Amino acid sequence: MITKNNTYNEVNNSQKINPIRITITALFIALNIAFSSFGLPVPGGHVYLCDMVICLAALILNPFESFIVGGVGSFLGDLIFYPLTMFVSLITHGLQALVISLIAHHSFKDRPKLASIIAVIVGGLVMVLGYTLGKAFVYSTKEYAIITMPYEITQTYLGAILSIILAYRYKIKASCLNLINRHNNRHLEATN
Repeated sequence: MITKNNTYNEVNNSQKINPIRITITALFIALNIAFSSFGLPVPGGHVYLCDMVICLAALILNPFESFIVGGVGSFLGDLIFYPLTMFVSLITHGLQALVISLIAHHSFKDRPKLASIIAVIVGGLVMVLGYTLGKAFVYSTKEYAIITMPYEITQTYLGAILSIILAYRYKIKASCLNLINRHNNRHLEATN
């Protein structure tokens, strides 16, 4: 279990690529694709829950794995369901996940919940700005991008709130990190 008292080496070993990390990353990619396939209807549009998956993955995984989940997962989801915005999703959700992971893992080390909350807020700003600019470019109209901005804000911050609840209240973050650490400990024992 990762606690505040873990040494740098224990935390650093949990970041090494291994089958468990690859599996967790692939699972989050699949969840990202699944949650981007349907939206919650709201007046005038839809709100998708893929941001919940992206934020949760970024709170657990390292920045590279987070970018893969956010960017590639969203790209594949859009490739299947909404191909017009797939490159916007690749860049925007990839950067969103990268920023969240960097802030959550490298700031306020003694207060991980605070770091996570700040991370998803900043990641949400990246997502809203990225999609607003991306849609203005793709649809060639800033009016459409501005009209859809409330949906982007709702989607990203609903996802942010749900990801914090899942990560800490339902202990998904701790469970995933425990699984990774158990695998690393077994691997270390087998090599010694």
